[in-house]
Amino acid sequence: MKKFVLGAVAAGATMLTPIAAYAQTEVQFWHAFTGRLGELVAAQVEQFNASQSNYVIVQSHKGNYSETLNAGIAAFRANEQPHILMVFEVGTATMMAAEGAVRPIYEVMADVGADFSTDAYIGAVAGYYTTPEGDMLSLPFNSSTPVLWVNRDLLEQAGVDPDVDLSTWEQVGDVLSEVQTAGIDCPMTTAWQSWIHLENLSAYHDVPFATQDNGFAGLDTELAFNGPVQVQHIQTLGDWAQDGRFIYAGRRNEGGANFRAGECALFTESSAGYAGISTEAEFSFDVRPLPYWAGAVDEPQNTIIGGASLWIMEGHEPEEYAGVAAFMSFLSSTDVQAQWHQDTGYLPITLAAGEATREQGFYEENPGTDIAVIQMTANQPTPNSNGLRLGSFDQIRGIIDEELEAVWSGDKTAQEALDSAAARGDQLLRRFEQAND
Repeated sequence: MKKFVLGAVAAGATMLTPIAAYAQTEVQFWHAFTGRLGELVAAQVEQFNASQSNYVIVQSHKGNYSETLNAGIAAFRANEQPHILMVFEVGTATMMAAEGAVRPIYEVMADVGADFSTDAYIGAVAGYYTTPEGDMLSLPFNSSTPVLWVNRDLLEQAGVDPDVDLSTWEQVGDVLSEVQTAGIDCPMTTAWQSWIHLENLSAYHDVPFATQDNGFAGLDTELAFNGPVQVQHIQTLGDWAQDGRFIYAGRRNEGGANFRAGECALFTESSAGYAGISTEAEFSFDVRPLPYWAGAVDEPQNTIIGGASLWIMEGHEPEEYAGVAAFMSFLSSTDVQAQWHQDTGYLPITLAAGEATREQGFYEENPGTDIAVIQMTANQPTPNSNGLRLGSFDQIRGIIDEELEAVWSGDKTAQEALDSAAARGDQLLRRFEQAND
């Protein structure tokens, strides 16, 4: 039997008073967005609330992804959980193991008779949040994938053709040398180093990040990201960090401010960087596919998603779940999803939203904004590129970040750092397995 890791829910329904029966049913939605994304989420909530009179969604920012997950766990233990909790993709295994804490979205939608089918959603996205039987557990609200952002003005300033081919890391290395020689202080930076340069690197080159199909096939998984492809890539980045071609700015998206300010020529970041870059950048930029190592593969496989999904928490009233279902249907509707995709750079989670965006001419008017979709859907995912489902993954990412920083500073080789990260991470996986077997 799986142990319940979040705590016990205090059940108990209360009768509605006549006054409450006529009031709007309130639904609490906790999320991790600030800035432009926070504004867009608030606009979606406002649009839904204005579209009907039965329910009111109350949205609350609870910090970054890790802080929002921890806030949800603490609230559940205190029986003060929201109805909807945004959880980043690395928390998926934790939420799946929390039996009694979450109510699967497919059950909520079925209970109210909503028109709901996983077939409507992009396969590479939906598969991350569904059971082997195809039942969707949470709504893949904001799904992104990493791409390469290019400051065309800086390349031109450095005497490099801004249309230069940057498909492979070999080509990127040559361009970074030219940019550095021209006096550019920040040839390349990155966001989310583990997600892009280990997790997606592994999927893109069709090599395992972990055993047991990256955790999808069972809890008895071991980390495998210290293989030849990963070691070569991290060591190359470490060499670039030492000679000034790669500038490390931080574990999350600290490098985004440098790129948006026009300081860096190349930037590996989420496709969702579009929301901020398109509104803040005062330079000409491109969106390019994530590079791959031509010496390792003939062509890349597919990248995997980041971002978050919306989990429905247990312990609420039937009429409140009806409000949750109505809001989930609204968020998945074609018009809303297409607008969200176009405003943010997140993937359109439904096939219809992607097709609507194309028919509206958005991709023609904004070249490169379809790169993320193409990159995710060009090839059928393999067990190595279907995503990651690992327990305690937020903590494992912290270990990876620490070890990568030792490479960037020159204190460890890539092999030493990745071997250490894998061994330390495996200890956390064993604890998670023991707690949930």
